[in-house]
Amino acid sequence: MTVLAASSVASQVYPGLAGFLVVAGMGVALYFLFRSLNKQLRKLGPAPQAGPRARSRPPRPGLAAYRAMQAQEAAQAGPGETGPGSPDQPPGSTRP
Repeated sequence: MTVLAASSVASQVYPGLAGFLVVAGMGVALYFLFRSLNKQLRKLGPAPQAGPRARSRPPRPGLAAYRAMQAQEAAQAGPGETGPGSPDQPPGSTRP
């Protein structure tokens, strides 16, 4: 069996035209990729400023605000009154 690579020395192996074309193609692809990325980043605009003026609308109430609202409604309804939304009665059930 003859080994073809045994006759060449490491100093005699060159990447040639194919290696150059691969590297040049990657360079061209990276140029267009970075150009597109720069265009997309310009669309974002400047970062929003921190502070009270930065918010355009108030934040949505979360669970704590919902529970506080329920407690306030229960306090307004009075201690003897229970409704379908009261903590004493499960949801979906009604009392006469």
